[in-house]
Amino acid sequence: MSETHPLTTTTFDLPGYRVVKSFGVVRGIIVRSRSIIGNIGASLQSLVGGNISLYTELCERTRGDAFQLMLAHAGELGANAVIGVRYDATEIGAGITEVLCYGTAVFVEPVSR
Repeated sequence: MSETHPLTTTTFDLPGYRVVKSFGVVRGIIVRSRSIIGNIGASLQSLVGGNISLYTELCERTRGDAFQLMLAHAGELGANAVIGVRYDATEIGAGITEVLCYGTAVFVEPVSR
């Protein structure tokens, strides 16, 4: 299951909030490799076609970990929100992938009505 945070968004504003301070870019980086056992299981799943759940779960877990690291980085700076959240992935070797989650750390306040 994917985790989220109520004050994160892929857009550059949060409806009902105003940005009071920007802390700049924050990121979470994870580098993962597939295990031999996972590769064997995924190979068996690929024989019947469809979703390869072993890889799906690995990808979800990796993205979730990168997201949590990004939130921790933002928290260390004093931010309470992250806007413009994005993911990027790069294969840096055979079976080794880097997943980067990044955005702009900001401090927001609710807009007075």
